[in-house]
Amino acid sequence: MLIRTDTPLPYSEITPESHYLNRRHFIRTTAIAAAGLVAGCGLDDPALAQAAFPDVRKGPFGTDEKQNSWEEITGYNNFYEFGTDKSDPARYAGRMTVRPWTVKVDGLVDKPGDYAVDDIIRDSELEERVYRLRCVEAWSMVIPWIGLPLASFLKRVSPQSKAKFVEFTTLMRPSEMRGVRSRVLDWPYTEGLRLDEALHPLTILAVGLYGRVLPNQNGAPIRLVVPWKYGFKSIKSIVRIRLTEKQPATAWNRMAPHEYGFYSNVNPEVDHPRWTQSRERRIGELFRNRPTLMFNGYGDQVASLYAGMDLKKNY
Repeated sequence: MLIRTDTPLPYSEITPESHYLNRRHFIRTTAIAAAGLVAGCGLDDPALAQAAFPDVRKGPFGTDEKQNSWEEITGYNNFYEFGTDKSDPARYAGRMTVRPWTVKVDGLVDKPGDYAVDDIIRDSELEERVYRLRCVEAWSMVIPWIGLPLASFLKRVSPQSKAKFVEFTTLMRPSEMRGVRSRVLDWPYTEGLRLDEALHPLTILAVGLYGRVLPNQNGAPIRLVVPWKYGFKSIKSIVRIRLTEKQPATAWNRMAPHEYGFYSNVNPEVDHPRWTQSRERRIGELFRNRPTLMFNGYGDQVASLYAGMDLKKNY
């Protein structure tokens, strides 16, 4: 649903009556809005959102591994827009305003426009997906994401036949994001996927975790999760989705192309130039004693996407 910016009408008159009066949609929208207002103030206490997503079903492809705690997931993050230390996002991301929020969709689509996040959430069947997240620094977590398949959203905007890639852009707001005043990256942060990767059923747009609204430091209000790729591919706080014919430039690939490739699939056989990727440390454990799994353990689902490719060259 496209947002309207040309009218002061109340929400109940903008929204179709069937949605406004539907109890399930009303409960979800009210809970999300309330939780979003609190999250926008930076109060990410586990109790703040309560039952933010009351109509979530169990999604496919989840792992039954022990999940990391809320404190581990929300307190140890890479989000360079707020600083390079793992504790910086939790410390500073509360300054980011996350409501209202729209995602601009453009490029090779038939239905471009500015899409309100709350409309995306309300009009979607949300799922819980318990995914491994593997970071290039050789640490990992198991996170119970709440989200929707990216494919279902892309279907709404109708990609054109020439579209081959999807480019994503993160918010850049220096007044609220202290890290973008540094030169650690060429801002704004951008990432990209091949269209078939974006349409794969494992790829989701996450809007929450542990049944609660997504905290700012984890990429509120909407982020990408691509579980077979290193974590930096799962771009946070998305403000733009653009479909293109040519492969888009990505932030880390621009900054250090010899270290970070476009594909960035989890691969124990391709080391980072400064450390091995053959083993990993699960956050909460003391040692890097876990063998890294090819495609982060999702090879049965995604290996066919790269049939015939040299994954050491296309790293």
